[in-house]
Amino acid sequence: MRVDRWLCAARIFKSRTQATEACSGGRVRLNGGRIKPHHPVRVGDEVLVQKARALRMLEVSALAEKRLSATQARELYQDHSPPPPPREEPVARRERGAGRPTKRDLRKLRKLRGQG
Repeated sequence: MRVDRWLCAARIFKSRTQATEACSGGRVRLNGGRIKPHHPVRVGDEVLVQKARALRMLEVSALAEKRLSATQARELYQDHSPPPPPREEPVARRERGAGRPTKRDLRKLRKLRGQG
């Protein structure tokens, strides 16, 4: 089975196009090596997927041709990923119900963020 089809069926990516682009872009590795979208995947293979926020380390435990429901898709792999890093708190927060920021407020925010 093709690795891009498996990634879509396992709901790692929302579409097969995204899975294909990730494989072509080098963000998916199979057993430690870079692969192309048409590379075959087998039960027992280790798949590393670099997503925007985290690295996912998956072990293939079953194959599926078509996209499955979320509960069935979780049975296609075992997740050995490290926990994601904690999210950073925003620099400045506005009081709830304070309304839209004025030009003066926006200038202060830009200065605080170092953007001007």
